[in-house]
Amino acid sequence: MSLPKRCQDGRCRWSFRGNDGLNLKMHQLSADQLIARGRTADVYAWDHRYVLKLFHDWFELENIEYEQRIVRAVVASGVQAPAVGELIRVDGRNGLLYERVSGQSMEALFLQKPWRLLTYARTLARLHAHMHERVFDTAIPAQRARLQNKINQAHALSGPLKTKLLQALDSLPDGDRVCHGDFHPANVLLSGEDATIIDWIDATRGNPLADVARTSVIALGVAESAQTAKPLLKIIVRIFHTAYLKQYFTLHRGGEDEYCRWLPIVAGARLSENIPELDQWLVGQAALTS
Repeated sequence: MSLPKRCQDGRCRWSFRGNDGLNLKMHQLSADQLIARGRTADVYAWDHRYVLKLFHDWFELENIEYEQRIVRAVVASGVQAPAVGELIRVDGRNGLLYERVSGQSMEALFLQKPWRLLTYARTLARLHAHMHERVFDTAIPAQRARLQNKINQAHALSGPLKTKLLQALDSLPDGDRVCHGDFHPANVLLSGEDATIIDWIDATRGNPLADVARTSVIALGVAESAQTAKPLLKIIVRIFHTAYLKQYFTLHRGGEDEYCRWLPIVAGARLSENIPELDQWLVGQAALTS
């Protein structure tokens, strides 16, 4: 499928040439098409088949092209993710067209139906385990290099602790599997029995156990830190996380000891993301490295 490369003043003339024979004429964005606003981009409904991820004008073109390349590699690996098209411009802003996927995020469903938390936790684990059966065959950034860079950029870490974390990282094995890098319920869309994984900008080629550790650090940060002050939510997230881990290691037996060695490293790397309410807890977790 060939997607349009230029749009001006909010209008695009489409010339699709592909198996579906789709031919769209003029299209103009309007406020009621806005689906979501984000830190780096807004998402608009384009039509019944596509959405437009329209990046803010300060977001570097190089990073958008990087996202496009990553998502294409993910789809090629066989993981269920929305297909991405060509880069286009709308009203002076760069955007990517994505396949439109129906459904709600697992996070939204989880909050609506907390009594189903065990079902959602096991589903998340099965999706993660299935992802980790896939191999990246293309030139995707290495997980190890990504973690090294993040640890070095984490200003809350002392010099000696950075050194200790980097040494611990060097002692752990590489991998060639599809690793999401930010896998949690908000990045899974559910529609009946169908599940689609979104937001692949942090994807790497690496070790699945490090990717599981990343999911754990995200969940435990909610449950154990000042990220939320809601006691009930903390309890629910702890139960969710425990069920997720149990299911994952039922499907991928072994590796629990290595997973525990990844946790301080991943916690230290997350400090580079500058989330103040997490800093104290993350430093404490990073200090647990052996």
